[in-house]
Amino acid sequence: MSQAHDKLIGPVPSSIVNCARTSVTPYEGRVAEFNVAVWLQLPGLANLPVSLIVSYHDGGQQREVAVDHGKVNVHNKVMLSGVARLPVKQKIENMQVRLRSAVTAKTLVVEELFVQAVELLNSDTRQATA
Repeated sequence: MSQAHDKLIGPVPSSIVNCARTSVTPYEGRVAEFNVAVWLQLPGLANLPVSLIVSYHDGGQQREVAVDHGKVNVHNKVMLSGVARLPVKQKIENMQVRLRSAVTAKTLVVEELFVQAVELLNSDTRQATA
């Protein structure tokens, strides 16, 4: 059986995490959503598949969700993005963006990391009606 290797791309500041509004879903309970995008250079991993993972603590429990999967191009670069839907029972803490691969990434160059709450706590919830 192959083993997955995780590499930290970057931590998410608590100021971003704390401004996310949670919504209630029928199956997952409370969920916070974040737009996540990374542009990476991964020397030595050309043509290999990788995954973008968000990990976090919810109370005393460690959780993670997969955001995107892709393949490193021949120039050793990859862009991964998507919406991270984080189920939460208590509070999201220590949120991190991570890269998962089957081969250890000895070098990881983060060209850009973007994380934003999909819906803010103080956003205006009024909708226009026709």
